[in-house]
Amino acid sequence: MNWKERALGTVIGSAAGDALGAPFEFGPPGAFSARFPEPGAGGEMCGGGGWDPGEATDDTQMAVLVADSLIDRGGLDLPDIFARFQRWAASEPKDIGLQTEDVLTSGMPWDLAAAVHFQVNRRAAGNGSLMRAATSAVHFARAGQETTMDAARRIAALTHGDRAAWEGTAVFHELVRRALHGADPLAAIPDVLDAVPLGHRERYAVVLAPDWHPDQATEFNGAVWPCLGSAVCALRTTGGYEEAVRAAIDLGGDTDTVAAVTGGLAGARYGLDAIPARWTEALHVPLPGFGDRVLRLPDLLDLARRLMT
Repeated sequence: MNWKERALGTVIGSAAGDALGAPFEFGPPGAFSARFPEPGAGGEMCGGGGWDPGEATDDTQMAVLVADSLIDRGGLDLPDIFARFQRWAASEPKDIGLQTEDVLTSGMPWDLAAAVHFQVNRRAAGNGSLMRAATSAVHFARAGQETTMDAARRIAALTHGDRAAWEGTAVFHELVRRALHGADPLAAIPDVLDAVPLGHRERYAVVLAPDWHPDQATEFNGAVWPCLGSAVCALRTTGGYEEAVRAAIDLGGDTDTVAAVTGGLAGARYGLDAIPARWTEALHVPLPGFGDRVLRLPDLLDLARRLMT
């Protein structure tokens, strides 16, 4: 399998996981398999909870906005990404994280809004920067470990002032990079953790350990470290893309984001062809605030290819 197939799998895999998980958000563990007990039987892109069948949430919408900026600006332009986020947030999307909304609608400049929010609230370690990282992970994957992890931290810091969110997003970027180059992302975890500052390394070492299970989480999986840990666990305990995403959604809680993160990692590991066509046929990503633009599979594939150039 070549690099490009894995990169396409990362972007499409994350979006498909997001759309699959959305109707089950904040539901109990096992709800997905209770409704769809036979893998491969179809009907899983069911919609519900305010989402149309195959509709991606704010996770993928923000990932697309990051991709648009990286492509249009020819690289990382943080003020431009923030401005796109603001435009989107002002359009009243169906779903937006409370912290992300507070930062984007505060009226403060791009380089202060998240930091000031964190100083006031002291709680900014949600998974909102991790959920949107598939596109940036693909874009920076050719640049090496230091560059991809630095870019992840910078993009995360636009909305999340807590460095824990930066580090989780950076780890995701690097695990995707390793997978795109054909390495086993699970085997790479100890090496990747060495690049995480000591103040955050232990927290991530716990949730990324081979013997950790989401049942052991001390926080809701809407926080960045149990979210990433849950995604890695779903990847570790399964043998393919479909199985991994099913396992992620069956964890319950913040199902769209855990499945989006899992889908990005599994897509990088198993490639585009591993994602069931029945899941991508209905996949679509509306972009509130940007006219009537709705991205479907061909548009997402084109976006992913342009991220690689």
